Amino acid sequence: MTPQTTPRIAFQGALGSYSHEACIRACPDMEPVPCQSFEGVFRAVSEGRADLAMLPVENTTYGRVADIHRLLPESGLHIIGEAFVRVRIALMARPGVALEDIKHVRAHLVLLPQARSFLQEHGITSEPAADSAGAATELAATEGSTDGVLAGEVAAEINGLNVLARDIEDMDHNTTRFLLMAPEIDLSRRSERMLTTFVFEVRNIPAALYKAMGGFATNGVNMTKLESYMVGGSFTATQFYADIEGHPEDPAVKRALDELGYFTNMLKILGVYPAHPDRGAPTGM
Repeated sequence: MTPQTTPRIAFQGALGSYSHEACIRACPDMEPVPCQSFEGVFRAVSEGRADLAMLPVENTTYGRVADIHRLLPESGLHIIGEAFVRVRIALMARPGVALEDIKHVRAHLVLLPQARSFLQEHGITSEPAADSAGAATELAATEGSTDGVLAGEVAAEINGLNVLARDIEDMDHNTTRFLLMAPEIDLSRRSERMLTTFVFEVRNIPAALYKAMGGFATNGVNMTKLESYMVGGSFTATQFYADIEGHPEDPAVKRALDELGYFTNMLKILGVYPAHPDRGAPTGM
């Protein structure tokens, strides 16, 4: 732990972002530390400026977060928990500005299409911004502006903006999954329902992946995620990122991991952690 009086948690983005909201939900007593990049989040923890990290890994609408699976194994951090944030979009403006005054809004590029119906209904034009929370901060500093911003309500609270409309997204199932990460791995069994995340590289032999996965099937271990990505600039060196249900000490999981070891050049456990209560819940929660 750092010598800070209040423990800190680092995240990528500006105050008021959805990553910040994930920090508030999971660790309400920790001081948020915004960083410009994922690498900056890792540095904040490794240099002692933060105790934990909150990182987005996948979204129900847009899939996995770019580069995150490549960065996680080399980050020096370990997964100790997960969090889910439903992407609820709010229209916000400076105090005194009414909904009928809004003719133009700014938001991150991925948010704008999600509120297309609302914007068209009210005749509002849009413009992409680097990030929605940052756009809210800029709007708060622009006196006399009648523009709006689309972001999470946390951004309005932080920047003193008024929320003019809530839950304006077209789809109610857009949810982002986050990983809570720490410098030290925790292998204790902290819940009846545990998850294990690991990366591996299969040996260059015929049907290696098929054989490697066979141990999970025959032992009844549920694999909830399996993704591949290139490493080292080579088309032949492929690593896989996997989530499974269970703890490495569970007999079935242990047998499956032992069998996996026969067909891999590398196997690294990134974390063993409790499944979040929202896992498996309808994404429109």
